Amino acid sequence: MIGGKTLGNLATVVALTMLASGCGYNTMVAQREAIDAQWAQVENQLQRRNDLIPNLVETTKGYASHEKEIFQAVADARSRLIGAKTRDEQIAASNQVSSALSRLLAIAENYPDLKANTQFARLSDELAGTENRIATERRRYNEEVRTYNTTIKGFPTMLFAGCFGFQPAEYFEAPEEAKAAPKVEF
Repeated sequence: MIGGKTLGNLATVVALTMLASGCGYNTMVAQREAIDAQWAQVENQLQRRNDLIPNLVETTKGYASHEKEIFQAVADARSRLIGAKTRDEQIAASNQVSSALSRLLAIAENYPDLKANTQFARLSDELAGTENRIATERRRYNEEVRTYNTTIKGFPTMLFAGCFGFQPAEYFEAPEEAKAAPKVEF
C-alpha cells in the first residue's frame, strides 16, 4: 500500500516529467549544438582564408610595393581575426578581413603584370573559392540560428527557454562596406 506522501511525490515527478518533455528542452539543446557545429564549419573556412592571405600579400607586394597601407590593413585585420576570442569578435574581424581583401584585389586591377602572374591568378582563384565557401557556411550558420531563435521565441518554449539559460544567438551579418555598390572605373 502506497502512502499519501509517496503518492504525492510520485505525482509531482510525473507532472514535472510531462512538463519538461513538453517544454522543448531537448530540441533547444539540439539546435544550439547545431549552431555550434555550423560555426565550426565557418571557422574552418576562415582559417583556410587566413592561410592563403600571406601568400597572396607577398605575391602582390612584389608588384605593388608602394601600396603599403593596404598590406598593413590586411595584416591588421588578419591579426584581429586570429586573436578574436568570442564569436562576435570573430564575426567583426572576418568582416574587416573581407573588406581589406576586396581593397587588395582592387589594387591588383591597376597592375596588368600582376594579374597575368600565374601565382597571383592561382591564389586569387583559391581566395575566391574560399570566399564562396565562407558565404555558404555563413548562410548555413544563419539558417541554424534562425531555426534556434524561432524555437526559443515560440510558444510554449519561450516560457522555459530563459529558465534554462537559452538566449537568442547572433546572426553573421555582412559588413557595412558590403552593402555599398562597388565603384568601377575604366
